[in-house]
Amino acid sequence: MKVCNVEEMRRLDKRASDEFGIKEEILMENAGQASYFAILSELKDIRKRFAVFCGIGNNGGDGFVVARKIHSNGSDVRIFIIGDPEKFKGAARMNLEIIKRLPISVKKVSSVDDIKDEIKGCDVIIDAIFGTGLSREVEGIYRDVIRAINESGKYVVSIDIPSGVSGDTGKVMGIAVKANLTITFGLPKIGNILYPGYELCGKLYVTHISFPPSLYEDESIMCEINEPIPIPERIKTGHKGTFGEVLFIAGARNYFGAPFLSSYSFLKAGGGYSRLACPQSVAPYIATLGPEIVFHPQAETKEGTLSLENKERLLQLSERVDMVVIGPGLSLNEETQRLVMELVEKIEKPILIDGDGLTAISKDLSVVKNRKAETVLTPHPGEMSRITKKTVSEIDLKKIEILKDTCKELKAIIVLKGAHSLIGTPSGRIFINMTGNPGMATAGSGDVLTGTISALFGQGMSFQDSVRMGVFIHGFSGDIAASEKGEDGITAKDISDFLPETMKRCRKKEYPKYYWII
Repeated sequence: MKVCNVEEMRRLDKRASDEFGIKEEILMENAGQASYFAILSELKDIRKRFAVFCGIGNNGGDGFVVARKIHSNGSDVRIFIIGDPEKFKGAARMNLEIIKRLPISVKKVSSVDDIKDEIKGCDVIIDAIFGTGLSREVEGIYRDVIRAINESGKYVVSIDIPSGVSGDTGKVMGIAVKANLTITFGLPKIGNILYPGYELCGKLYVTHISFPPSLYEDESIMCEINEPIPIPERIKTGHKGTFGEVLFIAGARNYFGAPFLSSYSFLKAGGGYSRLACPQSVAPYIATLGPEIVFHPQAETKEGTLSLENKERLLQLSERVDMVVIGPGLSLNEETQRLVMELVEKIEKPILIDGDGLTAISKDLSVVKNRKAETVLTPHPGEMSRITKKTVSEIDLKKIEILKDTCKELKAIIVLKGAHSLIGTPSGRIFINMTGNPGMATAGSGDVLTGTISALFGQGMSFQDSVRMGVFIHGFSGDIAASEKGEDGITAKDISDFLPETMKRCRKKEYPKYYWII
């Protein structure tokens, strides 16, 4: 499903009106009706007391329609307007005039004291204060009302987006409603999907409010949810070479986990032939953990890292495999970093660069830009900062725009890791991954991801699809691990160990749900 920013949503609304004659009044009615049905679906028994808080924009107009639908079902509903009611325009004004003719209590809120008793006496609060276009910090009476809603302990429904969340970034503009349920219209907005907005939404419903598919599937909208992709069937007569042969260039004297987890997770996710080129002193220890890995011990520096003298040998090895992974646990040793640069420049196979490999290439990005074979980088925000020369804070504020620009510049796929990892492509498409949990913020988790991506490529997926599905499966495996063990204390090895179960569920298309369509 596509995910849009606020301006793209405005354009969709305008096109709905101009091209298809679906006027603002119809869209608002459809939005309110869909919200009512979502509330009915979640609460089952709607015979409760509702308090609807409406701002003075179209979000407030949506709230009027929801209130009218609830009233028509015989429930007790009261409306509280925050701001000057004279400022309502268009469809929102029309729906306020309809509400005034109905026996529904409508009060203007001048102070938070006006609503304290009403909040205590209601069962459900409906938040229709701000829409997705909020661009300023929440202050004054609005801040007070949102704080009162959050402190009420009531079931809260937000219309389109929790008030106080930026529709373009998911960031909290000072304070925001924490909803149990959110119904968003047309398409989910970036603020509905990125943290912390996603968490504040509670359960998320999406309704297309009668948009034709040509609108909400518009190719000009380049951001979308990373939906699962079917994995190729395993060939009955296949052998280990059939399911991919990958070379992992990884490890150093003090880094055993990264080379093991990346090369072994490749096997756990269904890859066929895992080759690990690591310092010779490290190989015997890793072999005790993963005897199924094929080892290529390499000459090492005095610090126990990969020596530059291995370059030609590693280039020859790379010619025998389908893909190369370079970087996990290599260290920041100057000679080893130079080796990475020269290998990335010369290897003619698809490459995944992770960990210390990213630090190496950040010193001269031309080695990535000039590659003819496909490349994927898998940075966390700190590594992305080194690549882009922007601060982590700058990236956090404009992560989609920065990711899109960097992918185009480097002609590479980039996985920006984090809560709801982003996958950017050179074409400008951005995929938001929904799987994963905070328990995965643990050492070695990214190494499991590199193994998973390379395993899917080995099994016949396209390079881009293997990256997308690798990120999905990695997060899904972490979710299964967390459900079995709890988020506290799950390790990268736990994530790796659940990969076979995750693959089995994905082959059966037993995918988790992260939003609901009305």
